[in-house]
Amino acid sequence: MAIPYWRLSGFYFFYFAALGGFTPYWSLYLKDIGFNAAQIGELFAVLAGTKIISPNLFGWIADHTQKSMPIIRTASLLAALLCGTFLLAHSYFWIALITAGFSFFWHAALPQFEAITLFHLKEESHRYSQIRLWGSIGFIVAVLAIGRLLDSQPIALLPIAITALLVLMGLTTLIVPEASAAHHEKNAIGILQIIKKPEVIAFFIVGMLLQLAHTPYYVFYSIYLNQHHYSSTLTGGLWTLGIVAEIVLFVYMKRLLAQLSLRTIFLFSIALAAIRWLMIAWYPDDLALLILAQLLHAATFGGVHVAAIHLVHRYFGRQHQGKGQALYGSLCYGLGGVLGSFYGGYYWDSAGALFVYSISAMACIMAWLITYFWIGREVSAGRALG
Repeated sequence: MAIPYWRLSGFYFFYFAALGGFTPYWSLYLKDIGFNAAQIGELFAVLAGTKIISPNLFGWIADHTQKSMPIIRTASLLAALLCGTFLLAHSYFWIALITAGFSFFWHAALPQFEAITLFHLKEESHRYSQIRLWGSIGFIVAVLAIGRLLDSQPIALLPIAITALLVLMGLTTLIVPEASAAHHEKNAIGILQIIKKPEVIAFFIVGMLLQLAHTPYYVFYSIYLNQHHYSSTLTGGLWTLGIVAEIVLFVYMKRLLAQLSLRTIFLFSIALAAIRWLMIAWYPDDLALLILAQLLHAATFGGVHVAAIHLVHRYFGRQHQGKGQALYGSLCYGLGGVLGSFYGGYYWDSAGALFVYSISAMACIMAWLITYFWIGREVSAGRALG
C-alpha cells in the first residue's frame, strides 16, 4: 500500500500551524487580558498537565482497539470546539477550565498520529522527517501571518485564528486512512518490562529535563522580547527563523541518520541546547546572538525530536507503539512542561529571565550527562533502525 504522504503531511501542517498561532502569542494574549507572570505560568502548567493523562488514556484505548483514527478525529474536533469558547471567558477560573478541556483533547491527537505515521511508513521510518517538516512549515506560516495580523489588529482575535486552524486540522483527519500493527506478535514483551529497563527510564528523565528547559522559552520568550522592545513582527520573525532552521535539518535528517548514530545526534543536540539557553539568558539585547540562538533550534528541537521519536519506535516496537508515544508525550512534554511552566512563572518576576534561562541550561547539562552514561550505547548507525 502506498504511503499517503500528502494526507499525513496535511495533518502535521495544520496541527503545528495551530501551535504556531498559540505558542508565540498566547502568553501575550493572557497578559493583555490582565494576568501576571505567575498566573500565566500556572495556565501553561494546566496546558502541559493534561499531557500527563490524555495521551496515556487515548494511547491505551488505541492499542487495545487497533483503531486510532476515530480517536484522533474525535479529539481534534472537540479541541477546536472548546478552543472557540475562549472568546466567552476572561476570568482566571474559566480560562483555566477551558484550557484543561481544550488541551486534554488537543494533546490526545498528536501521539496517536505519530504512531499512525510510523505504521504507514513501515520499513521506511527514515522518511518520517520528510513528512514532519510540513508541520514546521505550517508553524512558520501561522507565526508570520498572525504576527502581521496582531501588528494591526487587537490580540482579542487570537482565539478565532487558532480555532480556525484547529477546525482545518480536524477536517484533514477525515481523509487519513487507518493503520495499525498487522498482528499481535507471539511472545511479545510486556509494556512494564520495557518501561523498567534502565535505558528507557533514563530516556524519559532526559526528555523531561529537556522539556522543562524548553518550556520557559515557549511561555515567556515573546514577553521577553517585548520587554526588550522588539516588535511583534520581529518577534514572529525570530520564532520563524528557528523553525526554518528546523526544516533544513529535517530535509537533511535522512542523510544524517545514515551516517551518525542516534546517540551522537542526541548528545550533540542536547549540548547545543545548553549553549542556546545561556545565549538567550545573557544577551537579550544582542540581535545577532539571538538570531544565532534561534538557528540552534534546528538541533535543540529538531535533532532531539527526531532522535527521540526513533528511540521510542525502537524501544516499544509495533505492538506498544501507541502507548510508547503516549508515555513519551505525557512524561516528557507533560510532566516536564508542568515543571517548566511553574518554575518559569514563579521566578520570572522575582528572580528574572537571566535566572530562569540559566536554570534551563543547567537542566540540559544534566540531560547530557544522563544521556552520555545511559542512553544509546547499543544503537549503531541510524540506518540500523530500519
